[in-house]
Amino acid sequence: MKTNIGVFFGGRSTEHEISVISASQAMHAINRDKFDVTPIYITKQGKWYTGPALLDVANYRNIPALLAKCEEVYMEPSYGDYNLYRKKKKMFGSPVVTTLDVAIPVLHGSNGEDGTFEGILDSIGLPYAGCNTLASANGMDKITMKMILQACDVPVVPYVWFTDKQWFSQRDALIERVESKLGYPVIVKPANLGSSVGIGRAANREQLEAKVNEAEKYSSRIIVEHMVEDLQEINCSVLGDCDEYQMSVLEEPIKSGEILSYEDKYMGGTKGAKGMQAAQKRIPADLPEDETKRIQFLAGETFRVLSCHGVSRVDVIVDRKDRNVYVNEINTIPGSLSFYLWEASGIPFDKLMERLVQLALKRNRDLSKKTVSYDQNIFSLGGGLKGIKK
Repeated sequence: MKTNIGVFFGGRSTEHEISVISASQAMHAINRDKFDVTPIYITKQGKWYTGPALLDVANYRNIPALLAKCEEVYMEPSYGDYNLYRKKKKMFGSPVVTTLDVAIPVLHGSNGEDGTFEGILDSIGLPYAGCNTLASANGMDKITMKMILQACDVPVVPYVWFTDKQWFSQRDALIERVESKLGYPVIVKPANLGSSVGIGRAANREQLEAKVNEAEKYSSRIIVEHMVEDLQEINCSVLGDCDEYQMSVLEEPIKSGEILSYEDKYMGGTKGAKGMQAAQKRIPADLPEDETKRIQFLAGETFRVLSCHGVSRVDVIVDRKDRNVYVNEINTIPGSLSFYLWEASGIPFDKLMERLVQLALKRNRDLSKKTVSYDQNIFSLGGGLKGIKK
C-alpha cells in the first residue's frame, strides 16, 4: 500500500491564502506512483475539510461553493489514532474517511507555523515533516529567535522589544530607549507574523508611534530593529534535521520599495498570486564565493541552533557599506516550501517532497526509542500518598 500523506493548509492566519497556494504546489508535486495525498483544508474559522475539490486552487475563488463539495472532518485527540473522521456520521458505513501515515503541515503564520498545530500532531504521535513545537515557536517569534541566535554567536541587528501593554503604559520611556539604542531609521515588526504583514519603516518619532500602533494590531509583542539602510537581502533554504542538513543555492529577492512587501513576495508583478516562486529574484545570487559560503554557513547555524527539521528558509541582510552579514529571520514553513531554490540546487520538487516524508518517518522512529513514561505504578506500591490530606 502507498504511504498516505495528509497535507494540512489554510488556517486561522493572515497568511491563509499563501498557505493554500504553497500547499497546492506541494500536493501537485508529490509522486502519486509512490504516495497517496489527502488534502485537509483548515478554514479561517478553524474547521477542517477534505475532498478532491481542494486540489484545484481555482476553486478557492468561491469558498462556500468549494466547501459544499467537501466533507467536514476531525481527528481524535488520542495517541496513535491517525484516522480522519467524518463530522457528519453516515447511517451505514465507516465513520473513518481515511487513515493518515504522515502529515506535512503547510500552514504559514500564526496558529500553524508557530508550534500550535505541531503540538496537536505531537500529542497524537502522527509522524510529520517540519519543525517540532519548540523549534516552530522559537523560529516564529522574532524576539525569542534573536535571543537564541545572539547566545550562539549568530549575528543579528541591534533591537528593542516590548509588549503592546508596555507600549500604552510606558510609551515615552520606550521611545527614548529606541532612540538611544538604535537611532533612526528603524524597522517595526509584529513579533510573530511573516509575509511582511504589519511591518513598517520609521525615520522619526512620529512615524515610530504610527508604525508601532499598526504592528500591535497583529501581535501582543513588538520588535523594533536598527535598519541597515544600504542593504542587500539574501535568502538560503536549509533541508534536513539539526544533526544532518544541507544548504541550497542563494537567492536575492528584488523589492519594489525600501522593504520587501507582501506583493513583492507573492504577487510577482501579476494580478494573481502564485506563491514565492513568482517573486522577482536572482538565483543564484551574484555574490563572491567566500560571501556565499559565509551566508550558507550562517543559514545552517541558524537551522541547527534552533533545532529545526524539514525545510526552512533563512533570510539574511548584507550591509553594503562593510559587507557584514546579519540573520534577519527564519521561515520554518517557507512560502512554496522554497522548492525553486532546491530545483536550482539539483533537487526536483517531487524529490523534495519525498525527502520530507523520509525525514518525518525517521524522526518518528528516533522518538519511539526515547523513554516518555514508566510502566511501574507508584500507587500500587503505596507511594506518592504522603502529601494527600485525608
